[in-house]
Amino acid sequence: MNTEKQYIVDDIKRGESWRLFRIMGEFVDGVDRLNDIGPAVSIFGSARIGSDDPYYRKAEHIASLFVQKGFSVLTGGGGGVMEAANKGAAEAGGTSVGLNIILPFEQKPNDFSNVKLDFKYFFIRKVMLIKYAVAYIMMPGGFGTLDELFEAVTLVQTHRIRPLPIFLVGSEYWEGLVSWIKSRLLKEKRITAEDLDILQIADDPEEIVKSVQRMVLI
Repeated sequence: MNTEKQYIVDDIKRGESWRLFRIMGEFVDGVDRLNDIGPAVSIFGSARIGSDDPYYRKAEHIASLFVQKGFSVLTGGGGGVMEAANKGAAEAGGTSVGLNIILPFEQKPNDFSNVKLDFKYFFIRKVMLIKYAVAYIMMPGGFGTLDELFEAVTLVQTHRIRPLPIFLVGSEYWEGLVSWIKSRLLKEKRITAEDLDILQIADDPEEIVKSVQRMVLI
């Protein structure tokens, strides 16, 4: 694989400040396109699951329920859980937003988003997924999902964004991580007990949607 120009952030050198215009352009495009989507939820999870996976079907169902209650759905625009959520939102007649990241491998835009944006920089895409969401729905996933999770948790913890509910969907998947957070971070006073309240483990799609409705008063 040709890795020339692959490492986008590392490739910014002195004298290449023109890249800042690309960065600004991605911000402007994102704000212009998403400013009027209304209340939305961001749904995250693995790109490496197929349509036969139970979490694919659950993500599809959750997205459909949110649309039925007047929410738009945001995803990273790729396959797996992202595809499922975009599919559920689109087929329920709602706004299905796919914020695709341009990668040299793995990421391929799914066909179910009716609002599509492409991003070269991860950090800009993350800003959009946070800025326009009233809740975070975290399905099982890998490093990318964990990155999005802890980015949001840190911003809520440090009051850099308004508090928003963050649901970890799938108790059997997430309970080990939450147990480690309690036994290490909380026990050793790296976080407070109140910080734990940022995360909520949930399994039932209907209850998740009802909880978000109560929290954001929609």
